[in-house]
Amino acid sequence: MKIAIVQNNTQESLPVVRQLRELLSEADLEIVTQKPDIIISVGGDGTLLSAFHRYAHLLDTVRFIGVHTGHLGFYTDWRQYNLSELVNSLKNDNGEFIQYPLLDVEVVYNNRRKNKHFLALNESIVKITDGTLVGDVYIKEEHFERFRGDGLCISTPTGSTGYNKSIGGAVLHPRLEALQLTEIASLNNRIFRTLSSPMIIARDEWIKIKPIDTKEFTLTIDQLVSSETDVEYIRFQIAKERIRFAQYQHTHFWDRVEDAFLGAKMNNENRMDSH
Repeated sequence: MKIAIVQNNTQESLPVVRQLRELLSEADLEIVTQKPDIIISVGGDGTLLSAFHRYAHLLDTVRFIGVHTGHLGFYTDWRQYNLSELVNSLKNDNGEFIQYPLLDVEVVYNNRRKNKHFLALNESIVKITDGTLVGDVYIKEEHFERFRGDGLCISTPTGSTGYNKSIGGAVLHPRLEALQLTEIASLNNRIFRTLSSPMIIARDEWIKIKPIDTKEFTLTIDQLVSSETDVEYIRFQIAKERIRFAQYQHTHFWDRVEDAFLGAKMNNENRMDSH
């Protein structure tokens, strides 16, 4: 088995990476940078996003594992104290995995420029920082509304707990395999109207956004940022590709949500300890 390690360079992560490398070497597991079977991310969710985009061309053959060294890791199941257990699981690997849907983003230009394709694990955001974004929103080729505001966020189910949630979007379970469209500071008055509510789009449908009288806007793909001009439309749909996580120790989705945003179990344990 060939293993790649993607890390951040914080003081919390560096000793974890050293220990992990030692344990992998002792177990005769090969550490590589090219064509790995397993990709281990050491850091937080941002590090795992970096690992995903670095190896997105190998999604059919690789699985991911997240080792958490920060304050909040939604994609990370392992910690420094159970690295030995992780390496033992790698030695006895049987190929099991759990997979999550991804977002396919296609940018189509007005001129003869070649279209761009992106994959996002969390979300893609169409946004303007100086002025108002105006764009027609289509659902499966049917015009739905003309949006005016700061921007629009299109998220995956796993990405629904990120920026989408912070702007009032719903939290979706990954098995739904649906897209979510959430407005960012829309203009709503007696002249301009939008739905002003998050929309859940079925797996077999897609979203198109056509910029209107917008010379330049920002398109984000997870943490990647692109400045776009002369765009005819952007098309968003559930991707054919999936991201796979090695299923040695995998936390249930709603347990992740509870731990990340409510901390109920931790608070209950603290209350019990105080008595």
